[in-house]
Amino acid sequence: MTDTPTPTDILRSETREQVLLLTLNRPEAKNAFNAALSQALSDALDRFEADPALRVCVLTGAGGSFSAGMDLKALLKGESSSTEKRGGFGIMSRPPNKPIIAAVEGYAVAGGMELALCCDLIVATDTSKFGIPEVRRGLVAVGGALFRLPKRIPYHVVMELALTGELVSAERCQQLGLVSRVVPPGAAVAAAIELAQRIVRNGPLAVAATKQILQRSLEWTEEEAWKEQHKLARPALRSKDAAEGARAFAEKRPPVWRGE
Repeated sequence: MTDTPTPTDILRSETREQVLLLTLNRPEAKNAFNAALSQALSDALDRFEADPALRVCVLTGAGGSFSAGMDLKALLKGESSSTEKRGGFGIMSRPPNKPIIAAVEGYAVAGGMELALCCDLIVATDTSKFGIPEVRRGLVAVGGALFRLPKRIPYHVVMELALTGELVSAERCQQLGLVSRVVPPGAAVAAAIELAQRIVRNGPLAVAATKQILQRSLEWTEEEAWKEQHKLARPALRSKDAAEGARAFAEKRPPVWRGE
């Protein structure tokens, strides 16, 4: 495991073999996003995407909380939590093209829940709470929740969450299919790392194509899907890794992936 320092250490970065662990490190502000943290996350995700040795990212928060969303104090000072390349919080409009897992300890509310929704999988503790309470402050959730949630959980459930602003438990989110795993407090990162390592065992080109197809499938008609999926899958299906996977299966050994 190696540690990578970041300016002012507002975002901690560790590598655990082929898994990148990013920790939001503003516990005094419940890991709320100001301009500096947003840019730090955007830059870290750029490095993650550019490094072929890093296969999966786990995103978590320090101090027992995932994120309270936007730092309203910073906002009142005129700071923007949006970045030029990746939008809000350095991720919202352009999440990484590799898998990313949210490891939620404590609360993921408002922009914090929208941050979790930018991730492909969510691991949370049995004391975690989720919600988009913006309407309680006369605000609107504009970080993606209002169009991402209806694609993932039932319409009327989303309406209740959005219009009441009430918080829900991780267990309820798991019942709805939003949270992948619920673990005891303090165990979210370990569970997310274990899940990431299971993904790492698979072919990187196949994983990338699978993520792209799943994400874009919601925009396609069934007729379009048959054509478009092949465009995204073709590089993986014709790769050396695909041949290696077949050989490894026949030889009853673990495959050695090269990402080519």
